[in-house]
Amino acid sequence: MNITKLRDMLDIGETVAVEFKLCSNGIESDTYETVCSFLNRFGGDIFLGVNNDGIVQGLSEKAAPNLIKNFISMISNPDIISPTVYLSPEIMEYEGKTIIRIRVPPSSEVHRYKKVIYDRVDDADVKVTATGQIAQMYIRKQRIFTEKKVFPYVTEADLRMDLLPRVRRMALNRNPNHEWEKLSDQELLRSAGLYGEDKEIGEKGYNLAAVMLLGKDDAIKSVSPAYRTDALLRKVNIDRYDDRVIVQTNLIESYDQLVMFAEKHLLDKFYIEGDSRASLRGIITREMLVNTLAHREFTSSYYAKFVIEKERMYVENANRAVTGDIITPDNLEPESKNPCIASFFRNIWLADELGSGVRRLYHYVPRYSGMDPEIIDDDIFRIIVPLDDEYSYEVGKDKAQIKRSLKRNDDCALNENEILEYLTTHPRATQVEIASAIKKSRRTVQDVIARLKQSGKLDREGAKKNGAWIVTR
Repeated sequence: MNITKLRDMLDIGETVAVEFKLCSNGIESDTYETVCSFLNRFGGDIFLGVNNDGIVQGLSEKAAPNLIKNFISMISNPDIISPTVYLSPEIMEYEGKTIIRIRVPPSSEVHRYKKVIYDRVDDADVKVTATGQIAQMYIRKQRIFTEKKVFPYVTEADLRMDLLPRVRRMALNRNPNHEWEKLSDQELLRSAGLYGEDKEIGEKGYNLAAVMLLGKDDAIKSVSPAYRTDALLRKVNIDRYDDRVIVQTNLIESYDQLVMFAEKHLLDKFYIEGDSRASLRGIITREMLVNTLAHREFTSSYYAKFVIEKERMYVENANRAVTGDIITPDNLEPESKNPCIASFFRNIWLADELGSGVRRLYHYVPRYSGMDPEIIDDDIFRIIVPLDDEYSYEVGKDKAQIKRSLKRNDDCALNENEILEYLTTHPRATQVEIASAIKKSRRTVQDVIARLKQSGKLDREGAKKNGAWIVTR
């Protein structure tokens, strides 16, 4: 979060999605009540070291890491927050004072703090005890998070229960004390949030997340007919493909098949990190593939794709867009589209904390190809990774900087020309219409239009709603 946005939030004060906690004597119970209520409503930001009026008092710089450690320990305890949740607090400096920001995403589960359900109403955390209110909370979440849709006629016979021993091994490789080791198969599925109740119709059963993660192929086709991932190689025959794999099985084995496709067609360049070799190909494709499998909208008819071309590779999938912008580590506000599936992937070590994938891609892609990735959060979510088989990180750092600079200049000129050409024939187009026409994000269009106006190439005539664009040169 940048300082300008933080200052605006402090000026506005507490809202349905913003809460201030002074925490002069440590993190108190009302902070966890707010965590619970944000999880149960629309998510939000908690700032520690700020009083109720938005005045920053600050925290001890030395004490801040211990506060975060204690906070993570508490929210990971099922006796405190149930179901448990993983959050990543951020230490920030504001006008010379230390504060902690906790970003809480909305959850697909209904959470309890010490066995009590809390909901967010305006700027207050309210206990929820009425059965009707609790039922409405479940219904609301099921409509937002389609992975929670219950299929009462799906049984264990429709699931690949033979995958659970492997799932347990993967979880134990990450955490030798993982709770899944001692749970029965049915207890594991319930613990992972894969079995639930539809409060609207009163039916219990396995949900969409369970079928997508562990379902047999026939069961997956029945609940999500359009689900598939097309893996394509287009280097010689760019109109069709040089190699193709259609993946339509459960998410765990889908990941295996897509990784094999990547290993078959991508170079694994030599790279040393610390004292050992790291597989750049493995790191980058893992982040791309886990994202397209775990965070897609499974109710959409849009086929997901993993495409490898000569100068780039990309994944794309149907999405519930949050920002419509290009995502970078600086503007990252991670929110899980399918929290249960994402949590399952984290438990079996196929994914890390929410948002870490963006940071890892921006760190490792320049070391692999000499250029930055592009991550677009739109109705079709895309991760685009440039490819350069001749690039070597150890011998090409200076060359990469020049190449990135030239590419940015070329992209800027191309975007400007596309927008000017479109506005010549569509002077009353909105920025949303422009973005759709040239297949760029709304944020990119906003930036380019601002640059064109500043350079005198574009002007605006009339009111904001009914005006027109004038291409001056």
